[in-house]
Amino acid sequence: MFKFDNGWDALLAPEYDKPYYQALRGFLKGEYLHSGHRIFPPMEDLFSAFRMTGYENVKAVILGQDPYHEVGQAHGMCFSVRKGVQIPPSLQNIYKELSRDLGFVPPPHGDLTEWAQQGVLLLNSVLTVREGMAGSHRGKGWEKFTDRAISLLNEKEEPIVFFLWGNYARAKKELITNPRHLVLETVHPSPLSASRGFLGCGHFSKCNAFLGDRAIDWTISP
Repeated sequence: MFKFDNGWDALLAPEYDKPYYQALRGFLKGEYLHSGHRIFPPMEDLFSAFRMTGYENVKAVILGQDPYHEVGQAHGMCFSVRKGVQIPPSLQNIYKELSRDLGFVPPPHGDLTEWAQQGVLLLNSVLTVREGMAGSHRGKGWEKFTDRAISLLNEKEEPIVFFLWGNYARAKKELITNPRHLVLETVHPSPLSASRGFLGCGHFSKCNAFLGDRAIDWTISP
């Protein structure tokens, strides 16, 4: 069993004995070890989002759909890629909006670890994918697991900002019922839709205005 060594361990432990999670574990074992397909992210990076951002430290949540599905991209946090990997188009648009909104200077890489360390949970709804097959692990149980995580965050007393970009993420709004939290919605930052509302949304400055003295420094080191 994976250990996060933070508050997520106790909160998510009840999920591991549920039938859906047992079925998911069996499916993943078959996919990683016996399917003949490469599965992303690598198994050791599967729960990076939870490991990097403990429950007690979450200030904001960026919700993605499923991991990047090309070699070398996914490392367990939505929209993020390791240094040395070409910055994906959606993340390029996120950087563009940050630059317009806050004067952000884009780094030459797409590693968002510094955001995660500050309390930005970079959570995909589905945590694994087959190489070259977007959406190939949807409906296998991950959604129940990550929906539970969102519901647990909804219960927090301390206010959180939820970034819901695109229709898939926006459908999770029904899980966020606590009025103390802020929900920011717009279209997905992909090249197909970014110009229809993402670019110009001002979500990052709105987030920081809401968080006040808990504001996030969106700067990323080169």
